[in-house]
Amino acid sequence: MPNDASAQSQSIAASPARNRPDSELARDVRRALARTPNLHSTSIHVQARRGIVTLTGWVPQRAQVQRAGSVARSVRGVRQVHNHLNVRTRGASGP
Repeated sequence: MPNDASAQSQSIAASPARNRPDSELARDVRRALARTPNLHSTSIHVQARRGIVTLTGWVPQRAQVQRAGSVARSVRGVRQVHNHLNVRTRGASGP
């Protein structure tokens, strides 16, 4: 059985949308996550639709779930973030 701790889903409104294409918005969120110190972003998947960003995947610590959500909300054009990241502890097996 995997040793995953599910993080609570967060749906938080942010700045108003600026009519940016979904692909551009997702790209900018991915870049912002990759530039964030102490954030394991390689297992975070980003989808954007009409200014709503959904984060899925896993990170090694609960604090990184919150950090990833905050970073995503800070990207220009993001209206809302659905944070579905999970915490996977060391040694956990899974996909």
